[in-house]
Amino acid sequence: MKRRSIHFGGVMLTRQNRFPAFLLLAIVASALLTACSSSPRLPHIGSDAVILAFGDSLTFGTGAEPAESYPAVLETIIGRRVVNAGVPGEVTAEGLSRLSKILDQEKPALLLLCHGGNDLLRRLNRQQAANNIREMIRLARNKKVAVVLIAVPAPGLSLSPNPMYHEIAEELSIPIEEEVLSAVLANSPLKSDYIHPNAAGYRRIAESIAALLKKNGAVE
Repeated sequence: MKRRSIHFGGVMLTRQNRFPAFLLLAIVASALLTACSSSPRLPHIGSDAVILAFGDSLTFGTGAEPAESYPAVLETIIGRRVVNAGVPGEVTAEGLSRLSKILDQEKPALLLLCHGGNDLLRRLNRQQAANNIREMIRLARNKKVAVVLIAVPAPGLSLSPNPMYHEIAEELSIPIEEEVLSAVLANSPLKSDYIHPNAAGYRRIAESIAALLKKNGAVE
């Protein structure tokens, strides 16, 4: 009698060595769960810990009142102190030069890094901007500070996230909020001008970051 066989994952399974169907399904489900859970996790941020929001005018909150900036709104959402260390007009080279002092001063448990927009607007060297962002991340990690990267959209009609942020996040295995700034700046009712959100836009950013922190285990 001819032996019947099937192929699964490149392996031939005969009647003698064929797994039960439910076991095959369990193996596939386990592999899918492993793939879905491989995104970077964050350490839990205690209620008395400090979070440092570091960047340029998008962090500072240009276009809204200080209490409406995304760091201020995020603080109310997650119940942790969030320090706003945004400097309008700053480029990544300047951010890199001041970050160490602020880390030593504030001693945060987590750094929210949203930088590079002014480099992109001024058409500065993108590779150098990416390297500066990498160095900021490494500087924080050397001080035992966890990092979340917030992508800034590339200038243009599409306002799609600049690919360098995704590349950096993949390379250094850190969580990234990749979409919210592009979504906000593409929505006129959420903007105060061409490149800055208004209060509603900053709230949307804060809500997205809060959701990412919860998803990755930093807060409840």
